[in-house]
Amino acid sequence: MSGMLKITLVKSMIGRPEKHRKVLRGMGLTKLNRTVELQNTPSVRGMVQKVSHLVVAEEK
Repeated sequence: MSGMLKITLVKSMIGRPEKHRKVLRGMGLTKLNRTVELQNTPSVRGMVQKVSHLVVAEEK
Protein backbone atom coordinates (compact mmCIF):
# COMPACT_ATOMS: atom_id res chain seq x y z
CA MET A 1 0.00 0.00 0.00
CA SER A 2 2.43 2.62 -1.15
CA GLY A 3 1.77 5.71 -3.15
CA MET A 4 -0.27 8.81 -2.56
CA LEU A 5 -3.92 9.62 -1.97
CA LYS A 6 -5.49 12.80 -3.30
CA ILE A 7 -8.23 13.82 -0.83
CA THR A 8 -10.71 16.64 -1.48
CA LEU A 9 -13.25 18.05 0.99
CA VAL A 10 -16.55 18.22 -0.92
CA LYS A 11 -19.09 18.73 1.88
CA SER A 12 -18.99 21.24 4.71
CA MET A 13 -18.06 20.25 8.23
CA ILE A 14 -20.63 22.65 9.68
CA GLY A 15 -22.99 20.77 11.97
CA ARG A 16 -20.83 17.64 12.00
CA PRO A 17 -19.66 15.92 15.19
CA GLU A 18 -16.41 17.15 16.73
CA LYS A 19 -14.78 13.78 15.99
CA HIS A 20 -15.30 14.30 12.26
CA ARG A 21 -13.95 17.86 12.45
CA LYS A 22 -10.81 16.66 14.23
CA VAL A 23 -10.21 13.98 11.60
CA LEU A 24 -10.55 16.52 8.79
CA ARG A 25 -8.22 18.99 10.50
CA GLY A 26 -5.74 16.18 11.11
CA MET A 27 -5.65 15.52 7.38
CA GLY A 28 -5.14 19.24 6.68
CA LEU A 29 -8.61 19.89 5.26
CA THR A 30 -10.00 23.16 6.61
CA LYS A 31 -11.94 24.70 3.72
CA LEU A 32 -14.39 23.39 1.18
CA ASN A 33 -12.89 22.12 -2.10
CA ARG A 34 -9.40 22.07 -0.59
CA THR A 35 -7.23 19.16 -1.77
CA VAL A 36 -4.34 17.50 0.04
CA GLU A 37 -2.01 14.69 -0.94
CA LEU A 38 -1.15 12.19 1.80
CA GLN A 39 0.77 8.94 1.91
CA ASN A 40 -1.39 5.86 1.37
CA THR A 41 -1.01 4.30 4.83
CA PRO A 42 -3.48 2.30 6.95
CA SER A 43 -3.94 5.23 9.34
CA VAL A 44 -4.79 7.66 6.54
CA ARG A 45 -7.13 5.08 4.98
CA GLY A 46 -8.92 4.81 8.34
CA MET A 47 -9.29 8.58 8.56
CA VAL A 48 -10.76 8.70 5.06
CA GLN A 49 -13.16 5.90 5.92
CA LYS A 50 -14.43 7.79 9.01
CA VAL A 51 -15.37 10.87 6.94
CA SER A 52 -16.04 9.18 3.58
CA HIS A 53 -19.37 11.01 3.31
CA LEU A 54 -17.54 14.38 3.35
CA VAL A 55 -14.51 13.71 1.15
CA VAL A 56 -13.54 12.26 -2.21
CA ALA A 57 -10.35 10.20 -2.24
CA GLU A 58 -8.50 8.93 -5.29
CA GLU A 59 -5.21 7.13 -5.67
CA LYS A 60 -2.49 9.00 -7.46
